Amino acid sequence: MPQNNSLLERLFKLHAKGTTVKTEILAGLTTYVAMAYIIFVNPNILSDAGIPKEAAIAATIWSAVIGSTVMGLWANFPIALAPGMGLNAFFAYYVCGVLGLHWTVALGAVFFSGIVFLVLTLTRIRQALIDAVPMNLKYAIVVGIGMFIAFIGLQNAGIVIKNDATLVGLGHVTQPGPLLSCCGLLITAGLMARNVQGSLIIGILTTTVLCMIFGVSAVPTGIDSIISLSLPSLAPTFMQLDILGALEYGIVSIIFTFTIVELFDDMGSLIALSRKANLMDERGHIENLDKAMVTNSLITILSGFLGTSTVTNYVESAAGISQGGRTGLTALTVAVLFAVSLIFTPLIGLVPPFATAPALLLVGALMIMEAKHIDFNDFTEGFPAFMTIIMMPLTYSIASGFGFGFVSYAAVKLLAGRAREVNLFMWIITALFLINFAMRS
Repeated sequence: MPQNNSLLERLFKLHAKGTTVKTEILAGLTTYVAMAYIIFVNPNILSDAGIPKEAAIAATIWSAVIGSTVMGLWANFPIALAPGMGLNAFFAYYVCGVLGLHWTVALGAVFFSGIVFLVLTLTRIRQALIDAVPMNLKYAIVVGIGMFIAFIGLQNAGIVIKNDATLVGLGHVTQPGPLLSCCGLLITAGLMARNVQGSLIIGILTTTVLCMIFGVSAVPTGIDSIISLSLPSLAPTFMQLDILGALEYGIVSIIFTFTIVELFDDMGSLIALSRKANLMDERGHIENLDKAMVTNSLITILSGFLGTSTVTNYVESAAGISQGGRTGLTALTVAVLFAVSLIFTPLIGLVPPFATAPALLLVGALMIMEAKHIDFNDFTEGFPAFMTIIMMPLTYSIASGFGFGFVSYAAVKLLAGRAREVNLFMWIITALFLINFAMRS
C-alpha cells in the first residue's frame, strides 16, 4: 500500500493501520446498516416515556451523528455511537414508568451520570479500571458480547422466540421471515467463506430484496416512501432537561445505576471492539483509549441536552470492523450516513430485522473465536470467564455479564487462597457491582 500525504491519510493514519479509504467506507456502511434499526426502535421506547416521537427521532439521529463524528475525527476509533439499547428501556420503563418521573427530570439524571463519567475519565480512574481487568476476562468479554450479539440476531430472525414454559424456544422457522433470514445467513456465510469483501452488506441487501419479493418487507411505492419532505424537529426536547428537578428528587440511586451500567457497557464494548480491530496490544493496552473515553463522556452529557437516553459505543460496530474497519474514517462514514438518514428515514424502514439478523449472528460467531485465548486450565481464571460469557446473553446485559465475571473472579481467587492476584481496582469494581446488584434486587 503506497503511502501518501492526503488529508484522509493525515487524519486517520490509514497506511499505519493497514487499511484503505475504500475499506473504511465499506466498513462504515456495514456498521450503519447493522445499527440503523436504532432510528426506529429508540424513538418508540422514548415515546413511551412521554417524549414527542418526532423529537425523539431527531435526537436519536443527531446524537449518533455528533458522537460518531467526534469518535472518528478525534479519537480515530472505528466505533460508532448512538443511544444505547437497555439504557433507553431503563430510562423509559423504570425511571419514567415505575418511578413516575417526568422525562425532563430523567434527562437531568443522564446529564449527571455523564458528569461522573467525565470526572472518572479525566482523573484516569476509568482507564485504570480497564487496565486492571485481567486478560482472561478481557477475552471473555469479547466472547460474551459475541454471544449477546448472536442472541439478538437469532431473536430478530424469529429463530429464537419467547416461550412461557422455558423462557426461550425455537421459532416458526418455516414462516417466510425466519426462512428468509436462514437463506440470508447461508448466502452471507458462503460469501465470507470465499473471502468476498463486503459480504455482510451484500448479504443484508440481498436478504432485503428477497424480503420485498416475498412480501415480508414493504416495497417503495412513491417518493414519499423514500424521502421525507420535512426533517424531524429537535425543538421539543432540545435543552429541556430538568437539572434542578433531578437534584431536588434526590435520585442518587438512579444516577448511580445509570453510571454503573454505562461505565461497564462502554468498558466491555471498547475492550471487545478494540481487540477485534487489533487496536489492543499483547499487554491489553488500547491506543487512544483516553480520547475514546472522553468522547463517550462528553456525548453522554450532550445526550441529556439533545433529549435522548444515554449515547454509548455500539457493539454493532463489530460488523464494520469485521469488514476491515480500523480507523475513525469508519465512524465518520457512519456519522455521514446517519445525517443523510434525516432525509431518507422512510427508506431505512424498508430494511427489516430479518435482513440484518444474519450479519449479527455471523459477527457473533467471529467474536466467539476469541475463546481459544482463554486459559480454562486454571479454574480460577476459566470459571469467571465462563460466568462472563454465559451471563451476558442470559441477562440480556453486557454490564450484568461483566458484573458476574468480576464478582466470581474475586470470590474464587479469595477462596482458592490466591487473593493477592486480585488488584485493588478489581476489589473496588467487585464492591461496586455487589452494591449495584443489591440496589436492583
